[in-house]
Amino acid sequence: MIHFVQPPEIDSTVPQSARVYDYWLGGKDHFAADRALGDAIAEALPSIRVQVRAQRAFLARAVRHLARDAGLRQFLDIGTGIPAAGNVHEVAQEVAPDARVLYVDNDPVVLTHARALISGTSEGQVAFIQADLREPEAILGDPAVARTLDLARPVGLVLVGVMHHLRDGDDPRRVVATLVDALAPGSYLVLTQSTPDFDPAAMAALAAASEQGGIANVPRSLADTEPFFAGLELVEPGLVPMAAWRPDPGDEQDPGTVHAYGGVARKP
Repeated sequence: MIHFVQPPEIDSTVPQSARVYDYWLGGKDHFAADRALGDAIAEALPSIRVQVRAQRAFLARAVRHLARDAGLRQFLDIGTGIPAAGNVHEVAQEVAPDARVLYVDNDPVVLTHARALISGTSEGQVAFIQADLREPEAILGDPAVARTLDLARPVGLVLVGVMHHLRDGDDPRRVVATLVDALAPGSYLVLTQSTPDFDPAAMAALAAASEQGGIANVPRSLADTEPFFAGLELVEPGLVPMAAWRPDPGDEQDPGTVHAYGGVARKP
């Protein structure tokens, strides 16, 4: 079962992060403004396409772990992006056909293409809302949350590839804490954060190119990323370079080539 909310008019002249990611992933759902910004960022960091694919791989590994090993059947994915292979509901419902997933994104193109491309299992449920991570209370108060998820039971909160779009002035620690506080004990947080720790110059150039295109991009150090997991129990191997989080056999790569941290943690 799938539910959608009607998106507002789409402005193709302003780049959006979800469409830039789609461009890097080889998708078709982007406009000239998105491609221009994507090329500018790729010039600053030529490995960006490798990195976004590594991010998708981390997402799949983390969700699979939560559905298979932790027994989760509910997921709240914020900043989901345009549908691509290996979305949360595909990974979760492959393990558990009755899994429920609520997707949240602030780009109306995401909802438009989700309507056309995504189908879930008959046993499970998939829903979509347009909302902004910067307003966690609005997300939690949306009627789609109550229709799709039971917050009295454990939920997997997925914040993958989105935290670097929050500036420090957005109070990202409060945003994450507000969402986690609303979840039942036994819930999990899956989070990634780009970092300057491995190549400060390259990440500074990437951030500058993104900001020039009107999209916030704030890489954070390990020390600045750890507080997002405050009060939670990190799953082994902890908060590590994203590519080093439980890589599949044969998929190991130098963690330092992917400039982001990733972690999964349980709410006690």
